[in-house]
Amino acid sequence: MNMAMDREGTLKLHRKAKGKIRIDPTVNIRDVNDLAAVYVQGGAFAAEEIVEDRDRVYEYSGKANRMAMICDGTAVLGLGDIGPEAALPVMEGKCLLFRTFGDIDAVPLCIRASDAEEIIQAAKLIAPSFGAIDIEDVSSPDCFTVVERLQTELDIPVLCDDQHGSAVVVYAALTNALKVVGKDLRNVSIVILGAGASGIAVARLLLHAGAGNITVLNRDGILGPGNRGRNFVQEELSHQVNPEGRSGGIADALKGADVLIGLSSGGRVTPEQIGAMNRPSVVFALSMPTPEIAPEEAAAAGVAVFARGISGDFNAMPNLHAYPGITRGLLDVRATGLNMNVLLAAAGAIANTVDERRLSHRLIVPDLFSDEVTPRVAEAVAQSAIAEGLAARPLPPKEVYERTWERLFGNFMASM
Repeated sequence: MNMAMDREGTLKLHRKAKGKIRIDPTVNIRDVNDLAAVYVQGGAFAAEEIVEDRDRVYEYSGKANRMAMICDGTAVLGLGDIGPEAALPVMEGKCLLFRTFGDIDAVPLCIRASDAEEIIQAAKLIAPSFGAIDIEDVSSPDCFTVVERLQTELDIPVLCDDQHGSAVVVYAALTNALKVVGKDLRNVSIVILGAGASGIAVARLLLHAGAGNITVLNRDGILGPGNRGRNFVQEELSHQVNPEGRSGGIADALKGADVLIGLSSGGRVTPEQIGAMNRPSVVFALSMPTPEIAPEEAAAAGVAVFARGISGDFNAMPNLHAYPGITRGLLDVRATGLNMNVLLAAAGAIANTVDERRLSHRLIVPDLFSDEVTPRVAEAVAQSAIAEGLAARPLPPKEVYERTWERLFGNFMASM
């Protein structure tokens, strides 16, 4: 996928569109009776039903399919701390992806918050209007504080794509990559370069999945006793990783490693450092727009399976594989939360969308526009949430898959 873009052309598109999403009516107002039905009189009838049973809000409003995307603009992908106003076009674009790939009414809420507590309070105040909340592009470690607090204090699922989406896609791709190179997650040495929201979340999910040897690096090097630059989240993780007690930097971490997962910044890794890895090696260079090492350099250094972020001709690993389906599944069963097992189910669905007979070093993730990814992920998430006791409205197997496929592709296919 070639992501080279014409700056002036895209700016013209934004000026013309004046926002990439909008609110459209679901009912028509043609006369005074319609007006009464949808507003004062009709709305009062619906309100009375909800007063009698609060859960009826899912039947008499749009809450069941509505998600708030809350962003403070402190960690916008590729741009950093740019503030809530500048973050708005990016959040609108992300909401458009939720709509296009998940048929979810995502609403961008860019807020001016001074700390994690203000984000938490804002989310709690608006929660009655939404079936789910996505904490988006909030800097680490605040994003962990916000998500973990809200997950315990709200009765709707709280996601963070930077954490959950990244972890799910990485684990899905790694599952297939290890099949290609004939290695087992429990026995490989994994290096995660980057200890922000994505790096920490990836490490946590891989540990939960059974990985036994993970080394994580932040800007000061390998997480361990000698690393003085750790925040509280990195400090907690440091007691679960680095079983060999390594210290130092990237070169020290990569000696004898089987897998490198780059979630840092461009150009951080050299071919010589890659050459010190165990063969056949797996490298995910996911920094955007510039990967930690260029594909041709990685190939020359002997990497067997290489993948990068949204750009590239093969093995593109954007979170778009994950978050529409995860959210769709959670909304459909009215989940009250999500956990690691739900995320593992989502990752398994993505990995299994690629036919094992077609797996190769250039094919470890499904096509972005496959009509199977979101329905399969939604179904897996829904059934896992039910099994985990997180679903307020359990649905029978296959129903979420069928509903999701129909709502995304049914009308399109019928019109062909």
